[in-house]
Amino acid sequence: MSVAESVAHRETPVIPGLPLIGSLLGMAKDPAQFFLDCYRKYGSVARLSILGQKYVLISGIEAANFMGTREGRDCLRSKEFWEGLVSEYSATRILTGEDGESHKQLRDIMRHGYSKESIKGRYNELVTITDGALKRDWPVGKDVPVVEAMQYMVVDQLGTILTGAAPLEYVKDIRTTILYILNVLVTRQRPKILLKRPQYKKAKARVFELGEKMIADAKARFGKIAEEDRNLIDDVYAAHINTPEIMPASDLIVTMTGPYVAGLDTVANTTSAIVYTVLKHPGVKERVYAEVDALFAEGTVDEDGLLKRLPALNGAIMETMRLYPIAVAQMRTATKDFVFDGHQIKEGEMVYLGTSVPHFMDEYYPDAKKFDIDRYQKPRAEHLKAGAYSPYGRGPHTCLGKSLAEVQIALSMARVFHKLDLELESPGYELKTKTAPTPGPAMDFKVRVKGIRH
Repeated sequence: MSVAESVAHRETPVIPGLPLIGSLLGMAKDPAQFFLDCYRKYGSVARLSILGQKYVLISGIEAANFMGTREGRDCLRSKEFWEGLVSEYSATRILTGEDGESHKQLRDIMRHGYSKESIKGRYNELVTITDGALKRDWPVGKDVPVVEAMQYMVVDQLGTILTGAAPLEYVKDIRTTILYILNVLVTRQRPKILLKRPQYKKAKARVFELGEKMIADAKARFGKIAEEDRNLIDDVYAAHINTPEIMPASDLIVTMTGPYVAGLDTVANTTSAIVYTVLKHPGVKERVYAEVDALFAEGTVDEDGLLKRLPALNGAIMETMRLYPIAVAQMRTATKDFVFDGHQIKEGEMVYLGTSVPHFMDEYYPDAKKFDIDRYQKPRAEHLKAGAYSPYGRGPHTCLGKSLAEVQIALSMARVFHKLDLELESPGYELKTKTAPTPGPAMDFKVRVKGIRH
């Protein structure tokens, strides 16, 4: 008998909260710890409220595994949590807000553009872009705000590789727009009145301006390049011309600027956290330096087996994504009445799925708070236990750009550590984090560039 089919017989516990705001403070302070504490105290299912909105919390390894089943796909949908964003762009739909056949249609259009195949033969170009970002934003002798510097690097990389242009002049506007939309319309941790602020309206107008430029560029390129040379934006525009019922004009801006929305915060937060974890652990730093120096000593980067040639760096990346996950939880709506682990979930109820909870449990990762980059090598391979590791989400909405992100992050970090001699403010420095709009290092996290290594 499956988790979802078990007979309902349990009274679902209610997580106590403060008047009006409910569990907002716990969620805002440290959502990963909040979900873990709730799982330990209340089990796999509990109820909570945030700013008057009631939610069901399903968490733990049970939630992670459930999302990958057919039952999970049938019982949960994404639409409601993204309706505000869709409306804000005057669009009809976006990839993250669709399920079933509609989701498959959009995923098929963007699959190649978001895959690592899209940068095949361009690894050394990615290295060159990274070098330019390091030279521009990481001056020797200065304390560099890491998250901001990484955001510019990510836009430089994604812009050039995925869309053919690097709109660095729009970085602050993209960042502001993401901050407001995710906080107000998606995670709903802030009131809608904030969308009336001039700061947001100006930033949103600039992002729309960027979207119009991207559409014009794609239109100018259409029919003039070979299919194998098309980038993500070319694929989206071709879908609009060939199947306008699937990709209408109203959806072009939100879809074309999507790589920046998807990558700016997520990749920048992750790479910033990796800078911290590697510098914080001298033994790891030494191993990573040896690997990346050997990789670039050969000159151009050989794409074959890149990650296998960087076991220490890859272990550091995976361990950082375990301890500082971007996808702490996923948000869904119940499509029908169903029973999960003995608890009745009603159609239309809003659901948080705490899929990152196993990341912090000693049952799956012995001494889970310890930063241990060798967890992922055989015979340990702790992440391979079903449901234990979910850095890219779970189920049909697992990050479409996962394979691309793995290459982008590994190559970027390899180049950062190869080129620069970095140090934390002090050996005892403890990373300060933020939670909005996505978890990651605080914007005031800085490192000093002591010099150039190579």
